[in-house]
Amino acid sequence: MSPQVTFIYVSGVGTDSTGQGRVMWARVKGRTENEVQELLPNGYAARPGYIQPTHGVTSRTGWYRALYAVVSPLFPVLRRVFPNHVTSTDRLGQAMLRVAREGSPRRVLAGPDLT
Repeated sequence: MSPQVTFIYVSGVGTDSTGQGRVMWARVKGRTENEVQELLPNGYAARPGYIQPTHGVTSRTGWYRALYAVVSPLFPVLRRVFPNHVTSTDRLGQAMLRVAREGSPRRVLAGPDLT
């Protein structure tokens, strides 16, 4: 393994890195974040909230498609009201590329780090 590799694990808002939370998915994601950071010197965890798909991308999951159809027109409003919890696939990708190129002082990326 190259010591210079950068790995960004896409986790999510609500992840519990202490391993003590009640919700299993949050504990599992938290353990994964911890292991990525322990294993890789340039390992990061991204914790986005709502991600608006761009460029006509659609989910294969029916209820996700329905959710995005309802929420999509509200995206600009949600982005203003919840700027730290709402992003797009484009913005998330650009943020991840920036971290891959330049690094980040924080190993857990959230909110403004991902916009």
